[in-house]
Amino acid sequence: MAIKITEECINCGACEPECPNTAIYEGGASWELGGISGSDGAAPSGASGFFSNDFYYIVPDKCTECVGFHDEPQCASVCPVDCCVPDETHVEDKASLLKKKDYLSGL
Repeated sequence: MAIKITEECINCGACEPECPNTAIYEGGASWELGGISGSDGAAPSGASGFFSNDFYYIVPDKCTECVGFHDEPQCASVCPVDCCVPDETHVEDKASLLKKKDYLSGL
């Protein structure tokens, strides 16, 4: 499953440089995924509610929970307030996460 950042985020930015998929963005920042982009809180269909103008957010379609890179999600391991948590609405098995990782690395 993807990781999400909760409203408890203090905007420290520790998570952003740790993400191997560049799935983490500062609140209000635009994102891009293979020609699809979003800004001002816009989200791809089915992903509404995961984007923020107020705090850092993770694009679920880019999050692999660091599978294939690290043993654990790096955003969660560096977060000082433990606001990087599993996203129960975006559940994926390890094989799917590895496939997503391969796709993202080919972009």
